[in-house]
Amino acid sequence: MDNLEEKVANLEDRINLLEKAILKKESNLHSTNKETQKKQSIREFLSCKDLDGDTQKTLAIAYFFEVSEKKGSFNADDLKSGFADAKFKAPSNINDRVNQNIKLGYIMDADEKKDSKKSWVLTDTGEKEVENNLNKENEQ
Repeated sequence: MDNLEEKVANLEDRINLLEKAILKKESNLHSTNKETQKKQSIREFLSCKDLDGDTQKTLAIAYFFEVSEKKGSFNADDLKSGFADAKFKAPSNINDRVNQNIKLGYIMDADEKKDSKKSWVLTDTGEKEVENNLNKENEQ
């Protein structure tokens, strides 16, 4: 029985090493030379996501501003311009969509206002939701 357990442990170690190598290779592909890498538009970014409704679109647009564009916090005006830039119709009450994301634990209030308006930031859970669960390749 010990021999079987050793074999399973060895296989698990090999799988872990392979997974790390694959992740490292993917990371290297994404961190190509910045001079040759073109900036992705918000429309291109959102087209890679499986977005179901305005609440998820709001979350993905917030992610684009905060993470992809490195703009830090965002406010309702930023989100509205994100919808417009993506050529999506903005929800009539964008604050309601933000509040729904707050209830889900994806967005939280920022420490300071932005342009004298209430602003928000993504939570770690919100970032992971966009990165891991809203990708089109995750469809079954």
